[in-house]
Amino acid sequence: MSAVLEAAPVVVAAAPPAAPPVIALDGVHLTYRARRGTVPALQDVGLEARPGEFIAVVGPSGCGKSTLLKLVSGLLLPTAGTVRVKGKAVTAPTPEVGIVFQSPLLMPWRSVLENVLLPIEIRGLGVARHEKAARDLIKLVGLAGFEDRAPYELSGGMQQRVGLCRALVHDPEILLMDEPFGALDAMTREQMNSELQRIWMERRKTVLLITHSIAEAVYLADRVVVMSPRPGRIVGEVAIDLPRPRSLEMTESVAFAQAANRVRRLLGTT
Repeated sequence: MSAVLEAAPVVVAAAPPAAPPVIALDGVHLTYRARRGTVPALQDVGLEARPGEFIAVVGPSGCGKSTLLKLVSGLLLPTAGTVRVKGKAVTAPTPEVGIVFQSPLLMPWRSVLENVLLPIEIRGLGVARHEKAARDLIKLVGLAGFEDRAPYELSGGMQQRVGLCRALVHDPEILLMDEPFGALDAMTREQMNSELQRIWMERRKTVLLITHSIAEAVYLADRVVVMSPRPGRIVGEVAIDLPRPRSLEMTESVAFAQAANRVRRLLGTT
């Protein structure tokens, strides 16, 4: 009698668990109280960002994009729902977050280096221990040799680079950016987008970028999240499957145009 050989069982390795979100918003509502009543700003917003992910948020003016950043940073608390950073509920400003505003908001009487080190002074972390990190960041953004210059000696793009260094100097895990390049001319804005991509690829922070520019969002982000008019809701998102590093020439490609058009359709502009 011939022996019957049994097939060896196939063992399928379990997929590695997804990293827990660094940012998690669940059922978030925010209502402002005004003299004439209440103004709903955000409605039932849910959003997650994984470690090292670059997310861009687009939407019409007044839809609550900046409010979203204030909630993540702890500058505002939600009316309802939860906001968590690294698994902990956000109840106050957190050192896990660095913020870059539309205006660099530099202190005119302080040098570039002193402006970058300002968050270190405020947090009482020891300026001497962080000066090398500050100088390294200044070099990283292409401003080596400008450490002792005053803000008025810098162009708008250079000032915004200082603002970016200031947001990163305490090495936060999350970088929040509120229309950081909106006030710059088109050429400088393109240069800053390229610089931001380079810095992100080197530092791998989790980034939440607010922008009105669809092209900027597609160029920079892993995902583009689209919001509705006020009260702001997330109406959809577009995964950007374009190789990195992304070049400015790539913005003329068919794949780039298709991604941008998907964002436009969600915005209802086509």
